[in-house]
Amino acid sequence: MSFSLIRSTRLLQRWPVHIRTFAAESSSSPPPRLGSVGPYEVFDRNAKRLQKDRAVSRDAGVRSRTVDYVRDEVADRMMERLLDIKRKFDTIVDLGSGAGHFSKLLEPEKTRKVIMMDSSEKTLNRDPDEDFDVEVERVHADEEHLLDALPRNSQEAIVSCLSLQWVNDLPGVLIQIKEALQPDGLFLAALFGGDTLFELRTSLQLAEVDLEGGISPHISPMTDTRDMSNLLSRAGFTLLTVDVDEVKVAFPSMWELVEDLRDMGESNAVIGRRHFLHRDTLAAASAIYKELHGNEDGTIPATFQVIYVIGWKPAPTQPKPLERGTAQTNLQEVL
Repeated sequence: MSFSLIRSTRLLQRWPVHIRTFAAESSSSPPPRLGSVGPYEVFDRNAKRLQKDRAVSRDAGVRSRTVDYVRDEVADRMMERLLDIKRKFDTIVDLGSGAGHFSKLLEPEKTRKVIMMDSSEKTLNRDPDEDFDVEVERVHADEEHLLDALPRNSQEAIVSCLSLQWVNDLPGVLIQIKEALQPDGLFLAALFGGDTLFELRTSLQLAEVDLEGGISPHISPMTDTRDMSNLLSRAGFTLLTVDVDEVKVAFPSMWELVEDLRDMGESNAVIGRRHFLHRDTLAAASAIYKELHGNEDGTIPATFQVIYVIGWKPAPTQPKPLERGTAQTNLQEVL
């Protein structure tokens, strides 16, 4: 299933704006140490925090609000899944909440309070409490160190809307989420899948190969859909549900797409990324994008693949499958 959005045209200062879009954000994070103990670091978490801070700082947050359309759409779909669960939670933790795209949809009938957690303090405090229908507590914390902010076995429900694709140790974060939940606690999340922005990725790669003789990463690596069930099982969750959806957005050209990604705080944060892309390469990528993927009306599509997951922390009260050999009906008779 897919859903299409149309992004309106805005007047842009072409070259200066978009060259900066692909430039690396300044960061004080050290490079990964070879042979060090711990998960391999793919993303520069400090650069990602700076990107989100700067996105909110531009025009006093006005520009970041104009590009909420993808997060708002995904938050709506997450809420549909939460409403299917016939339980009221006293408190829900919104992990990597951003400005509260999902939290704003919560109503008193579903929860009394939401705890918003994000690594970007500016993003966390972008919108006032008046925009929410439930009590709000804001916690400035890193999603990769969840147990530093939440005690074990303390939460009824933890949700995450489009944040977990930026963590370096996803299996470790899933384990921390399970540990922070109470028995029979709910974990609900949405994260970008591996086919997200495949049109932009292929266009940039073809342009770089043609003009520069090689490629470099400009679109972050993301989780494969097939891996999520295994990761959730390894983390100890039960009663798993994993499904995939797509959000497609139409843009006038590649330039508007790239600018919106920057204003979303979704620029490239891969360690070792290039600090600069030549103008000729960008122009070639834009032409390739329109030629390979362009719509009949002259716009270009951008695909956001979204993986939705639901898992529960094990508890003795949860339903369990019957033991092998206890069936009362022969399957051959049913067929």
